Formats: sequence, structure tokens, C-alpha cells
Amino acid sequence: MLAVQLLVMALFAALTARMWYMQVPMAEHYHELALASHTQKLIVPALRGRILDSHGRPLVRNRTELTVTADFHTLLNQDDDGAAVLRRVAELLDQPFEKLQKRVRLCGPETGRPCWQGSPYQPIPLAEDIDPRVALQIRERKSEFPGVSAQQMAVREYPNGDLAAQMLGYLQPITQEEFEAREELRAEFSGVDRVGRDGLEAVYDDRLRGDSGSRVLAVSSRGDVRGTVRATPPEPGMHLVTTIDTEVQQITEDALKSAVEKAQKQGKPTESGAAVVLDVRTGRVIAMASLPTYNPEVWNGGIDAETYEKLLSEDAGEPLISRALQGRFPPGSTFKPTTLAAAVESGAASLDGSYSCPGSIGLAGRSWQNFAGGGYGTISLRKAIVVSCNTVFYQLGNDMYHRFRKSDSKQSRRDPVSAMAHGFGYGEPTGIDLPHESGGRLPDRQWKREYWQDTREHSCKMAERGYDDVREENPSRAAYLEKLAREHCLVGDEWGASDAINRSIGQGDMLVTPLQLARAYAAIANGGTVYEPRVARAFLSADGKGVEEVEPVKAGELPMSDRTLNYIQSALTKVPKDGTAAFAFEGFPQGEVSIAGKTGTAAMQGREDSAWFASYAPADDPQYAVVAMIPQSGTGGVNAAPVVRKIYEGIYGFAPSGGGQGGDSGGSAPTEPALPGGEPPTALPSVRPDGSIAPPDDN
Repeated sequence: MLAVQLLVMALFAALTARMWYMQVPMAEHYHELALASHTQKLIVPALRGRILDSHGRPLVRNRTELTVTADFHTLLNQDDDGAAVLRRVAELLDQPFEKLQKRVRLCGPETGRPCWQGSPYQPIPLAEDIDPRVALQIRERKSEFPGVSAQQMAVREYPNGDLAAQMLGYLQPITQEEFEAREELRAEFSGVDRVGRDGLEAVYDDRLRGDSGSRVLAVSSRGDVRGTVRATPPEPGMHLVTTIDTEVQQITEDALKSAVEKAQKQGKPTESGAAVVLDVRTGRVIAMASLPTYNPEVWNGGIDAETYEKLLSEDAGEPLISRALQGRFPPGSTFKPTTLAAAVESGAASLDGSYSCPGSIGLAGRSWQNFAGGGYGTISLRKAIVVSCNTVFYQLGNDMYHRFRKSDSKQSRRDPVSAMAHGFGYGEPTGIDLPHESGGRLPDRQWKREYWQDTREHSCKMAERGYDDVREENPSRAAYLEKLAREHCLVGDEWGASDAINRSIGQGDMLVTPLQLARAYAAIANGGTVYEPRVARAFLSADGKGVEEVEPVKAGELPMSDRTLNYIQSALTKVPKDGTAAFAFEGFPQGEVSIAGKTGTAAMQGREDSAWFASYAPADDPQYAVVAMIPQSGTGGVNAAPVVRKIYEGIYGFAPSGGGQGGDSGGSAPTEPALPGGEPPTALPSVRPDGSIAPPDDN
């Protein structure tokens, strides 16, 4: 009996001890388990990093605004698909009900904008930047607005408006396809986050976005929040310091815009243009402008159908496209240094030789004209660059074509112009850290054969059918097009002397981007190094403790001797002083900053001439390469060179003298140089303890 009593007492004591253990030491643990049986995980978005110029000035920053959002599934589960709720919200916001109803539609092939292109599991913004009193009413009257909430959201702000818009890019919601395809995004995205869709925002999205945090809330069966189980703070994104200088970018865009407007007043059909400023010593982009442009703020909170169509419209000039890195144009005479180098290095010409520059020359069964039919007698290759003598280069192109065609040596059979052009970086993307770059087009035997294979069927069809629609208005043009179609159908794969002659002066099928041309002239300026252009300079952590620099990347070397390169440099130095750009640079202080460059006037069938000017400065100690291009505006010396002059005036602080075309190329130059000392900053901006940005120490 005693044993039984002792056993009962022992069991009771063990039970009591166990109950005490569970209720006292383990109370908190089981409390968390109980709470966790009904939990909701909320993703806390990280603050996106700012995009800064080389001095630390903001190009893109964040601002917070009150936003009304809707939960798609909560609305869908209501009897009227949430129509009554949206009507109450519309009345409160004083906005049309139809507008809000369209914003909660999911985008699809048959659904026009506005619509929601993000995941249906994300909160859908209904209205942005609302009055705090409206937000308070929504929060206090939850029963009247099921599925609708008001919250603070960070949105991108562009303090300089449309400045550098195509380079910066924009943000958009993650699509449902992306959300489902990438499992890691489900754990990172809060539903109000955006991803980069273009420009720097897209290329460096993962660095700018940071790491999301989370909060796990304990909720009752009725949905009431009972507490926070655990929380992980977000890690802010890194700030991106770019190589862009805001002042030089503004000067470049203003000069380009004024030049386009001036050409339009003269009756030219131009509506676009591009300009690039590179640091020749590193390949870094100081400025890159493209017209027309737009304000990226249009993407905040969703974009309506009319605005979206305008961004894509040819009538509006397709402002989403960057002409600087996507526009493809014949380079005209700016290509002549490449032809000269190819001729000299292949043995087809000599730097010490003399060459005939007649007004016209007969080659490949036709007559080839100098610009305006003028001739210069017997001249050197240097003067051929300075006065831009086409007939000298026509002859060089023809000579190299026949030398190449007749050669039996595999090494010498390589097309010297094509090889030299590849060395300059033509015919392929530059590798810049921006999306959607075009590689241009470098025509040669291989390209022509591939092009013929792709287009022969259509050409043969048009040769047989004819151009009846064109014949009604222009019979001679219709006959010309039929002749071209017939020739292309039969022998379009043959690389002929006419192709080589045309290419020798940057005409025909040759196409380059303004960025490619700027990189090529930067390589001439710096002694032969071809760089991959870069816009990113460094990344700074939000607390300022982490710094990651983006180093310049060398892509290659120009395939020519030092003597040939020095010869080309000396010729380019004379163009703005004694050659085709002399009028545009009349009165410019060449004694302080000597400019080297080359004009180009590119012709395309059925279009007005397009203007180029490619340059670098100072000629004796190069720092910058500057290129401007204005389609269908006229000649390079009259229309593009003044733009470049205005950019140099702004960089170095030279006031317009009013001479030549410089004083009319756009805007008023600053009295202070945009880049003191004529050089970009070598130090980086820094993050102060309060999170603000301090300029570089060498400012």
C-alpha cells in the first residue's frame, strides 16, 4: 500500500513539475507557437539607392507619398467584383469610377492601358500622392473599403526633369510571368516594389534595389493582429555614382535642342539628334544626349494608354529610343581616318605620297563626285582629311578592293578596311553598361552574302512585279527601284568595287551609332586604346562604409603604327582651324584649348543629308571626345560642328564670341566652366552620417 502511495505521489510530483516547466520556463516558447499557428508574413521593401552624378548631385532620388492600393483577389471575391467598393473610393478621391476600374484590370493581349501589368497578388495602386485626410478616412472606415488600403510608398523622383532620361531608365511592377518564374522574387518583393525596365535602373537593378526585410505577424482567427513574432529589417540599396556630369549633360542637351530647332526653322525635316561626351583616358561617359526625350516621372503609378502610345509613336519621334546608342546612321567623312589607316597599313598608300583630288573621278563604270564638285589638285593625305577630298578616298577604296580581290595570299586577302574598322570597334556593340545597344553595320563580303540570302526572295518578287504604286507619282524612281531589285536578285551577293568605293567615305550600307564614333575618336585621341564605355563609376552603401569602384575596361588597341596614328592626329587638328570646320570654330580660343575633329555629311536615299562632327580636345593633351549628329539637317560643318563647339565652351567656360556658327548653336554658355580645371573629378562623393551626399574632396 505504501508503495502505491509513493508511486502516486511521485507521478503527481512529476506532473506538477512538468506543468510548472511548461507554464513558466517554456511559457514564452509556447506563446509564440500559439501565435504562429495563425501568422501573416509581410515583406518590408528596402529603400532603393539613389543615382548620382560624378559630383554627388542627384539624378534620381526617392520621395514618399501616400498611395491608395487595392487587393485584386479581395475585390474579385465580392459579389460585384468590387464595383461598389471602387465607387466609394472614386467618390472619396473625386476621380471617375471608370478610371479606377481600368487600373485594377490585369494587362493582357486584349486589354489596353491603363491596366495592371504586375502580379495579381501585389497591391494595385489606385491613386498616388493623396491627401493625408483621405488616407485617414480609408484606414478608419475599413469595413466600407474591404481590400483597399492607404500606405506610404517610396517613388522615384527626377529632380532634373527629362535630363538624361534614356540613360537613367524607369521602374515598373514585376510581371506575373517574372514572379512565377523566379522563386527568389517571391521572398523579396513586397507587392509595392518595382524593377528597373530600362537604362541604369535595369542594368543595376539588383544593386539599387537592396534586400527586402520581413515582419511575421500573429493574427487571430478573425484576422486581428495579436503581435509580431519576428522581424528582419530591410537592407537599403546601394547608391550608384555615375560618370555623368549634370552641368555638361544639360549643356549638351541644350546645344543639341537649339541646333535641331535652328535646322527646322531653315526648313529641314529633322526632329532628332544625339551627342556624346567621353573621357578619352578611361572611356567613361560624361554626357550622352538624345532627342526627342521625355520625363520618366510618367511611369510613376502606372501610365495611361495615350502617354504610352506617344512614347512609342514615330510621329512623336519615339522618345524612348536613345539615338546615341541605338540610332544607326552612315558616318560620312568621319570614317575617312579609318580608310586612311587601312590604306597605309596595307601598303596601298604612303604617308609621304601625293594624291590627285579632282572634282570627279571615273571608277567602276561610273562617275564619282567630290562635294559640290570642287577639286584641290595634287595634295597629301593630310590635306585630303583637312579639306575632306572624296575623290582621294574613292581611289584608295578602289585600289584596296582590287588588291584584295587579286591576292592569292590568305593573310593579304583579308579586307584591310574591314579589318581596320573592326579594330576601331565598328560593326559591334561597344559594351556600354546600358541595355538595347545597337552594333551598327560594317558592310563587307560576308555581310553582303548574308543580306542577299535574307532578302533575295523579296527582291526577285519586286523585280518581276514592279513598283506600280511608285510609278504613278515618279516613273523614273520606279524604274530605278526595279533595276536595283533585278540586280540584287541576280548578283546581290557579290561585293563589288562600288561597294568598296562607297564605304571608303562612310556611305552606302555603312552604319554606326554616335557612341561608336565617339569611342573611335577617343581611341585616336588617347594613343590607340579602345575602351568599353561606362556610365557607372562606383557603388556606395547607404551607411557610407562600403565603396565598390567600377574600373575602366580596355577592349583593344587600334591596329596601326604610331606614325600613322600621329599623322591622323595632326590632320584632325587642322580641320577646325583650316579645314571644313574652320567657319564653325571661328573665334574659338584655339590657343587655350585646341580642337581636333572631322566633319561628316551622310547621304541616304530619299532623305536629306545628315550632319556629323566627331572631335577631341585639347588636341595636344586630349581629355574629351565629343560627337554630335543631327539627321536630315544638312552638312556637318554647318549644323553639327556648332553643337560640339557649344559643348566645349560650356566645359571650359568660354563665352560665345559670336563668330562663325558658335554663337548661334544654342543657349548661353556659363561664365564659369562646367568642369573646373577642364577635368572630371578623380575622387568619389561620400555618404555623410545623416545619409546625405558629400561632393568629392577634389571639388
